[in-house]
Amino acid sequence: MEKDIYILAIESSCDETAASVVKNGRKVLSNVISSQIALHTQYGGVVPELASRKHIEKINQVISCALLEAGMGLEDMDAVGVTYGPGLVGALLVGVAQAKSLAWAADKPLVGVHHIEGHICANFITHPELEPPFVCLVVSGGHTHLVVVKDYGEFDILGRTRDDAAGEAFDKVARAIGLGYPGGPKVDALAKSGDPHAIRFPRARIEGCPYDFSFSGLKSAVLNYLNHAKMSGETVNSADLAASFQNAVVDMLVSRAVAAAEEQGYGKLALAGGVSANSAIRRGMEEACGKAGLKLYYPEPVYCTDNAAMIGSAAYYEFRRGARSGWDLNAVPNLKLGER
Repeated sequence: MEKDIYILAIESSCDETAASVVKNGRKVLSNVISSQIALHTQYGGVVPELASRKHIEKINQVISCALLEAGMGLEDMDAVGVTYGPGLVGALLVGVAQAKSLAWAADKPLVGVHHIEGHICANFITHPELEPPFVCLVVSGGHTHLVVVKDYGEFDILGRTRDDAAGEAFDKVARAIGLGYPGGPKVDALAKSGDPHAIRFPRARIEGCPYDFSFSGLKSAVLNYLNHAKMSGETVNSADLAASFQNAVVDMLVSRAVAAAEEQGYGKLALAGGVSANSAIRRGMEEACGKAGLKLYYPEPVYCTDNAAMIGSAAYYEFRRGARSGWDLNAVPNLKLGER
């Protein structure tokens, strides 16, 4: 019988300070998240300098709470895992410095984790039966990727956004409508009372790259619609606008993801990232996967947004394959998926 592996994981790539204890990559013993949404809402988005300072204030408390909630001590951990990229460089540095300090003091291995790999691994927590290979659509504030998860830690990128990520488009449209930050959940909520077919917005396709995305043109079309209405003195139905915009995003994401999953032939499609908590995306995916005979997986909402449990899952599989980070581990804000 194999020995159980316990990972203390730390996540600080953006505006959540998080720590978690994860057993064998799939069982979460604690998952503590300190959110900064209230702080950044007044500025209409994340202010990197303020995010870094808040991480410094909260990180010791969050880690202590995670260990206490798990009923374990640092000495009981087999390794310390931490997000080292991509993300905001100052925010990442807080987590990396803390993880290195703890690992050094406790004489534990240090495992650096790619943030997007963490999002993908969130599916292993919610769905213990899920094993590679499968296709995964990653949709978050800064990333939109369509990838083949060949094995644990092995990825082939089928497509990615050429400009804005889906989450960025949500935030920018929410700001234009006057909904404020964070945009994704607010657009989703407003769209529930609107007509998704009221306004026909464009769906961008990139010639020769069927699995790539582009949301910049869609965002511009929404802004142009608003500007035209303002100049013409027309009243804009915000709910219809939100629903029609969201419908266009869902259409682009679902059509490409399902086509990729069918082409790869694994029969399994997973969602990951904060935007994957969007109710219209989940509904659209469930409907399309049902028609295509695909098994759909997505994490619980708490594991969709940034958290440390997903980092603990990814760190476990890195640890199992022998990956160890040196004391020179640094923050890499523009780290690409698959890079080490």
